[in-house]
Amino acid sequence: MQPLLRLTEEVEDAIAERRPLVALESTLLAHGLPAERRATVAAELEAVVRAEGAVPATIAVVDGRFCVGLEGELLARVIAGGAEKASIRDLAVAVATGGVWATTVASTMAVAHRAGIRVFATGGIGGVHRGAEHTFDESADLMALARYPVTVVCAGAKSVLDLPRTLERLETLGVPVLGYGTAELPAFYHGRSGLPVSYRVDDPATVARIMAVQYEQLAGGGLLVCQPPPEAEAQDPAVVDALIQGALAAAEAAGVKGRAVTPFLLGALDQASGGDVVRTNVALVAHNTRLAARIAVADQRPRDE
Repeated sequence: MQPLLRLTEEVEDAIAERRPLVALESTLLAHGLPAERRATVAAELEAVVRAEGAVPATIAVVDGRFCVGLEGELLARVIAGGAEKASIRDLAVAVATGGVWATTVASTMAVAHRAGIRVFATGGIGGVHRGAEHTFDESADLMALARYPVTVVCAGAKSVLDLPRTLERLETLGVPVLGYGTAELPAFYHGRSGLPVSYRVDDPATVARIMAVQYEQLAGGGLLVCQPPPEAEAQDPAVVDALIQGALAAAEAAGVKGRAVTPFLLGALDQASGGDVVRTNVALVAHNTRLAARIAVADQRPRDE
């Protein structure tokens, strides 16, 4: 059988030279953006990582291999529009059957851990869906956070989810939730959920010290680092809540269920907002990517001493 990991030369060199790396997901590029923006955003996010002194590793599953770092033809195939969506449950099928699969938060964490990458930047994680007390609909992202020793930098869970229940579930799973520069859980499109996080941190070095204890002394699972979106790009909470209620009603009317719910809701929000939420999404992902790179650099320094 062929090796499961396929690393770009840049990523392979970074691992060999013990340089800081930041994992990036591919579902955003394959499904979360208008087609005409995908290549540009992919390049912009990788440039942000490099500007902070780290190496980007965008992850996908292509032709039966875990691709860690996407460039050229591989990137073009992922963003072309026909990629399947791979969460953890889909990884074996993706490897065995081939084709092009974009990785979610959960599967990106799994592949990043396999490649030895400890920091991952994304927009927002999945969590407990609204109405989960009837549907038991909960994202695999939560179990992945409990399982894989990877630090996920995000703007909280996606606003279309049940944020209080998501926070409670993270506590049950033993996942530390760190508010970066805030004591409040961000609500993805804005920073005001009204829900307190357990711990506030204000600099990358503190996150790196927590990582060292969690991963090397306690052999624990992942960490969630949440920061609000840039203030200039944040949406008005009342406007977002109204848009979400409209999107939820549309999903119920259309009979959308299971894994199709979140993409449907995000698409409905984008359409109803005239593209404003996509603008915020891109801005907050870049914001999180910059912080993730700084954390990766801070994490690598003491391990090199």
